[in-house]
Amino acid sequence: MDQNDGVGRPEDFGRWRETGWTGEGHGPDEPDVPEQITCVDCGGTAHRLSYVPPEGWEPGDVVAYRCADCLDRWDLVVPDGQD
Repeated sequence: MDQNDGVGRPEDFGRWRETGWTGEGHGPDEPDVPEQITCVDCGGTAHRLSYVPPEGWEPGDVVAYRCADCLDRWDLVVPDGQD
């Protein structure tokens, strides 16, 4: 994903899951959104920029990450339980 693409593509979600996406949230229907992911471009650690919404994460929410090593920004969409 190019840093100017905006929102993550579906093929990026598999990579996201490999780096910490569990699909299980704090409630029965709330997805778990990791604090950190592994940057697909350089292998560095990307930290979450987005704050947890007051109502919790929901499918379709956009979560922004910034890599500490290469400074790429990743905007990923929280998938629903079937993705």
